[in-house]
Amino acid sequence: MARDTSLFSGRPSELVGTKVADYRIEREIGRGGMAVVYRARDLRLDRTVALKLLAPELARNDTFRLRFTHESRAAAAIDHPHIVPIYEAGETDGVLYIAMRYVEGSDLRHVLDRSGPLAPSVAVRIAAQVASALDAAHEHGLVHRDVKPGNILVARGTDSDHPEHSYLTDFGLTKKSLSLTGFTTVGQFVGTLDYVAPEQISGRPVDARCDVYGFACVVYESLAGHPPFRRDDDMALLWAHQYDQPPPLTESRPDLHPQVDPVFTKALAKPPDERHASCLAFVSDLRASLTGGPDTGHPATVVDLRTAGPGQERPPAPPRWADPVFGRPGPG
Repeated sequence: MARDTSLFSGRPSELVGTKVADYRIEREIGRGGMAVVYRARDLRLDRTVALKLLAPELARNDTFRLRFTHESRAAAAIDHPHIVPIYEAGETDGVLYIAMRYVEGSDLRHVLDRSGPLAPSVAVRIAAQVASALDAAHEHGLVHRDVKPGNILVARGTDSDHPEHSYLTDFGLTKKSLSLTGFTTVGQFVGTLDYVAPEQISGRPVDARCDVYGFACVVYESLAGHPPFRRDDDMALLWAHQYDQPPPLTESRPDLHPQVDPVFTKALAKPPDERHASCLAFVSDLRASLTGGPDTGHPATVVDLRTAGPGQERPPAPPRWADPVFGRPGPG
């Protein structure tokens, strides 16, 4: 690990086969500005994990390291069927890492890019699972801060009543700590522009209602095929989140009952006090509004979980170590 800059050098093959702590890296599966995620092998327990390696400069900030340790422990303490479990978080050779369950399947970003808008029944099934995960995190004092399709993993479910099993991942542990340790400037926010709450943009304190807003943006996109606000540049998009009203969902999905529009108006309210009190409360209102109209317009009733383009087979069954999770049905 002496060449720690290789983590972000754009040449992921350099680390394939490398041992990091007690994990042997197999391949890269995702990356962002401050972290890279690899599929790796846990050499102690002989299981596949997702190993997230943080940018080396983060480990050199003492305040960040303390916050990282505290938030990692808080996230690992949550035992929920729709939250990706954290197995271990630590530091090795000057690099911070998090080892998590490896989930076979796809993320909601790839599902939407490949299949387009979801049937209401599918969207609500996935939304209910993610909402229960977010509310559980909020009960533990954690705010995700970056709810987006790429942070929602969708695997095959247990039976015909639960054809998908969704997982919420990447609780923004680094994002919260970054905002407290000088890696972001005053007034800056951390989050993804399409789903960022107004209070994040303005630098105001955030709580669980910030996730209600971001989550509602994701559910809106899963039904409309695009986020609620679409603008030509980032500044216009930030302005829209703060001051513009979201277009009615029925403009993009006229097959849905008009009662769905006020549900999103409430969930996407600019003042946090005017939003739903929880993510599950939002989903409950959404489900009730959808019963006023037929589940039509998009014939698929099960999400396509392939990880790449047409013609590929579905991913294999979940690994044996995941059997305890996949062996019990999740909520709706």
